[in-house]
Amino acid sequence: MTALSNFPITSKWPAQHPDWLQLYSLPTPNGVKVSIMLEETGLPYEPHLVDFATNEQMSPAFLSLSPNNKIPAILDPHGPGGKPLALFESGAILMYLAEKTGQFLSQDAATRYETIQWLMFQMGGIGPMFGQLGFFHKFAGKDYEDKRPRDRYVAESKRLLGVLDKRLESRNWIMGDDYTIADIATFGWVRNLNGFYDAGELVDFNSFVHVKRVLESFVARSAVVKGLAIPARA
Repeated sequence: MTALSNFPITSKWPAQHPDWLQLYSLPTPNGVKVSIMLEETGLPYEPHLVDFATNEQMSPAFLSLSPNNKIPAILDPHGPGGKPLALFESGAILMYLAEKTGQFLSQDAATRYETIQWLMFQMGGIGPMFGQLGFFHKFAGKDYEDKRPRDRYVAESKRLLGVLDKRLESRNWIMGDDYTIADIATFGWVRNLNGFYDAGELVDFNSFVHVKRVLESFVARSAVVKGLAIPARA
């Protein structure tokens, strides 16, 4: 019996490497936050694809780990006190992995909380607003005759990009010279807005020159290149 065998999720997604951190995810903007973080830190991990096409996120096994039926989620066999730890919510997972490895989150209290502040900016603003824009621009919402909902999210996305652009005006990364979990959380979403959602022209993305510059630095990182494709789609 392994420490992980007590978790029902492992019956659906068996661990081939039960001593490694287990990742249950999909390569979406939220999902890749954690795969990129894991690639950046070098922690050994085993990815498992949660297939939304077959509603695996609603399976009892997945809900036993992530009751909000959202990816990503992790199961760490070596959690605090040496005991397994199950976590969902990408922001919480990023903070946990940063603390576990001592990477990408300053130990200085003031800098640490400022970084967390920008992580929350992504969690509460950029993610939800960009996601709604994607729905109304690319997915089912695009068929609505009334464009006021779409335009509301266009305006809010542009406002958020403006906030981020101002922050990056004289900085290499959100926190200055140091690349942090705030960047990992944010720039996958920025990439998605301008790429998969095909909303770059809609939000006048090229006018946000500092966001564009930092996005280019982000996607050039080898860990980001790898993490963006994990877990591999079937």
